[in-house]
Amino acid sequence: MDGKLRDNDISHVVEADRAHVWHHLIQHAPWTGPDPKADPRIIVEGRGMRVWDQKGREHIDGVSGGVWTVNVGYGRERIANAVRDQLIQLPYFAGSAGSIPGALFSEKLIEKMPGMSRVYYTNSGSEANEKAFKMVRQIAHKRHGGKKHKILYRERDYHGTTIACLSAGGQDERNAQYGPYTPGFVRVPHCLEYRAQWDLEGEEYGIAAANAIEEVILREGPDTVGALCLEPVTAGGGVIVPPEGYWPRVQEICRKYDILLHIDEVVCGVGRTGTWFGYQHYGVEPDFVTMAKGVASGYAAIACCVTNEKVFELFRDDATDPMNYFRDISTFGGCTAGPAAALENMAIIEEEGLLENTVAMGDYMLDQLRGLQDKHAVIGHVRGKGLFLGAELVSDRTTKEPAPEKMVQAVVADCMAGGVVIGATNRSLPGFNNTLCYSPALIATKDDIDQIVAATDAALTRVFG
Repeated sequence: MDGKLRDNDISHVVEADRAHVWHHLIQHAPWTGPDPKADPRIIVEGRGMRVWDQKGREHIDGVSGGVWTVNVGYGRERIANAVRDQLIQLPYFAGSAGSIPGALFSEKLIEKMPGMSRVYYTNSGSEANEKAFKMVRQIAHKRHGGKKHKILYRERDYHGTTIACLSAGGQDERNAQYGPYTPGFVRVPHCLEYRAQWDLEGEEYGIAAANAIEEVILREGPDTVGALCLEPVTAGGGVIVPPEGYWPRVQEICRKYDILLHIDEVVCGVGRTGTWFGYQHYGVEPDFVTMAKGVASGYAAIACCVTNEKVFELFRDDATDPMNYFRDISTFGGCTAGPAAALENMAIIEEEGLLENTVAMGDYMLDQLRGLQDKHAVIGHVRGKGLFLGAELVSDRTTKEPAPEKMVQAVVADCMAGGVVIGATNRSLPGFNNTLCYSPALIATKDDIDQIVAATDAALTRVFG
């Protein structure tokens, strides 16, 4: 810590947090009740790839803010200054009117997305996906008598926390206890070759996994299916990179049955995999692309639902019809701080060559994790793309029995105790919350990666022997 702002005793902050803050994804029992055993963790400062807690403990952040967000690292004054300057000039006006940063960032974003043309601003990844779902439903009513309304989603994929997004959620534990769900969402099989549903390998497996989508379409009736929603690389469901052959066949199927292709880039977007967007590795042409998290690296709230012109034109072809536009609003969607921060964030990625660094450091980290796999039998499979990596832990490599979840979490806790923050699949898949997750900032160096891998190595030794 720099000592400039945090010299004072902040015990009051800790107690206020304990008494009043309802944290995300946390069971509060350890620090609440009449006899708390621990204090809530307060993160008070970040610089580069490091954060400090209320006790002054330094941690290297291997998960970019915990959920794949702070892509350009902490302490970027130029982003903060751009937000400040914009807020003084204009903090807000409803999205029915434009703004300077909103117009300029949309232009910059579309430059990175050949074939796409329109940016609908929202607040979060969940909301961006919800907007795409609503567009699909409205198109169904406008063009297909309401019939072509079903939205397909993939097992293990995650698209957000609203009820509709959970209805499109392929993670049964994350969805549990929130039903009944929104009708019209239909699941298709996952594409994780390591957990293969068919006795095939490589491209043949990828094509088979895509063909399984076609089987669902035929079962449901192609005239009832309006869209297919997929992550380019599955994130919280286990960091799954689709096999060769998968994405070209998916594109072919969507075109064959006039199904809109929705790519959820909330995690993969804006550099995480080494390209601006994950789908760009595979040559597909989506109709919707949704994004959040890394769009402004967490310096301001912003998310986008981006469409091609074909989709946009479906909402403006009959100006005489009072219902013939997307009748939606997001109060803070496009609020000026978000696109102002996003412009600077994208400029940093370009100026510092962070896409290239992500490819180079991602390859390096993948090699280092495979080295750990050679050393630790508990690592069954290492996978990922760019600085978006996972290591699946198993009790037995032959049977691929998942390692006990408590032991996986113990590895995460051990790394934390040693000053390194990593992640793991959490309350996602019954019996399969066994993948360690890594997503360091795009600024990561070999030294940073070596520290993260060394902490994982030591933790695996202490937990599994």
